[in-house]
Amino acid sequence: MKLYVLASHIQKKLGFLNKAISPRSQLPVLLNIALITNNGKLQLKTTDLEIGVQVEIPANVEEEGEVTVPAKTFSELVASFNSDEKIIMTTDNTTLHVSTGKTKSILPTIPIDDFPNLFEEKGEEQAVFPKELFINGLFQVIFAASSDIARPALSGVLLAKQKEKNEMLFVATDGYRLSLKQYKNLKAVLGDSEEKELLIPARIMKEIVLLKDEDGDIRLFISGKNNQVIFEQGETMLIGRLIEAQYPPYQKIIPQDFITRVQFDKEEMHQAVKMCAIFAREAANIIKLSVAKDKIVVSANSPSVGENTVEVAAKVSGEEDEIAFNARYLLELFSHLEEEEVVFEMSGPLSPGVFKVKDDPTFLHLIMPIRVQG
Repeated sequence: MKLYVLASHIQKKLGFLNKAISPRSQLPVLLNIALITNNGKLQLKTTDLEIGVQVEIPANVEEEGEVTVPAKTFSELVASFNSDEKIIMTTDNTTLHVSTGKTKSILPTIPIDDFPNLFEEKGEEQAVFPKELFINGLFQVIFAASSDIARPALSGVLLAKQKEKNEMLFVATDGYRLSLKQYKNLKAVLGDSEEKELLIPARIMKEIVLLKDEDGDIRLFISGKNNQVIFEQGETMLIGRLIEAQYPPYQKIIPQDFITRVQFDKEEMHQAVKMCAIFAREAANIIKLSVAKDKIVVSANSPSVGENTVEVAAKVSGEEDEIAFNARYLLELFSHLEEEEVVFEMSGPLSPGVFKVKDDPTFLHLIMPIRVQG
């Protein structure tokens, strides 16, 4: 192998490539980055066997070749170069030589034959998502997925095609909260079938958010041979395996009506919850929302810390009521919303509370309440 490549082209991809490397792997080759020349480009691959990343960058290739090198050393070395430096890479039997105008480095290698294939076939294109629409909506959903891999269905994000043409739901839940985002008028939605569901690990979806600075639409492929999902944007690919589990019937827990509706400023409420969360730490993290005529009173108390109340101005319709939530769930919700006005609907202290964005029927977030005494 012999090639020339601009340092900045690799540096832009290192953060994404390193997401698929596990420092605890028992297989030495999984601690490596694979370098492969391909049609005048340099292809870089990483995998931890759960997810895989593949990127291609422009290069001047004089001799074709392929090899793997320690990811940590290679990444730190390339990151230390000036972005406009030209890197020369050459291989001999057991090493990779990396040099610039003033530096020379030698890295040990492992044969490419020991590196696992990321996928056998890309499969058919299933959907095309405009990048900004996809990533912004995904950001509002993925945080609600469970991190407990012992409950595989809840550790994924559901992509559910609706009967209506070009509409899709993204759903995530951990059993205590649920986030739902609807997409309309997509270029393509999960093939030609009337209905279809895919359950994709939340970890994969979280990595897609890192593509926000890249250009181009995000394309979804399904490789049925190995039950794999592949996201592609330009010369970057993210590969994972679909979850084979039955997703819970989330529709059944979404309230169809309410007796209290409240509209408030998101940032003002966010700050109120932050303040009350200080006093809720020693009280199971419980925060109470009391709906009055023209306000919501946010409160928390514990014998060892004290108590705190904050009034938030609100537009209230329906009955006055109160409900209690886990403070962390509220904080995470508000930190994932960019919109200024939020609508809260409830049907009583023991029914799920529903949060929506004003004038946006495509988003819904549900939180299960906590039963409190007094």
